[in-house]
Amino acid sequence: MTIAAAVLAAGAGQRFTGSGHKLLAPFRGRPLFLWAVEQAVGAGLDETIVITGSAGIEPLVPSGVTVVPNPDWERGQATSLQSAVAYAAARRHDAIVVGLADQPLVVSAAWTAVAGGAGPIAVATYAGRRGNPVKLGADVWPLLPTDGDTGARQLMAGRPDLVTEVACEGNPADVDTLEDLERWS
Repeated sequence: MTIAAAVLAAGAGQRFTGSGHKLLAPFRGRPLFLWAVEQAVGAGLDETIVITGSAGIEPLVPSGVTVVPNPDWERGQATSLQSAVAYAAARRHDAIVVGLADQPLVVSAAWTAVAGGAGPIAVATYAGRRGNPVKLGADVWPLLPTDGDTGARQLMAGRPDLVTEVACEGNPADVDTLEDLERWS
């Protein structure tokens, strides 16, 4: 069984009011998105991919990490998820573990724990609350949304029988605003 880590980094980050794109904003001395990518790489899965779109982060993606462009990023997060699924299917991966580029404090151990979670869907929990990353087995890929600003949340709500929760360490804080960036830096 092969599993790819997929970091979704294609969106516009419209709620962020800082200068430039939020994924390129400095967070603890480095561009924000690099924290999530490096944690995904640190999980040691079979491949790490980054889904790109609006931010122009491609030149900064570490070597050894696969860049997968999402030309439809403006249609919402579901299109980035579909880009990850299409790439993983073409590479014959059995599952993907999906995380977000604006969650810099999700640690490698969370990616690893979720990758090892049972069932077709495994979701990280932090103090009992669901968050990212989420493992999606190939058998559920056809059930994922294809459009809009939602990921696997809709599928998990509609099919709780497919979901296993995995307690994780780390912090799932989202950096959506300039205030978030300042709070977590």
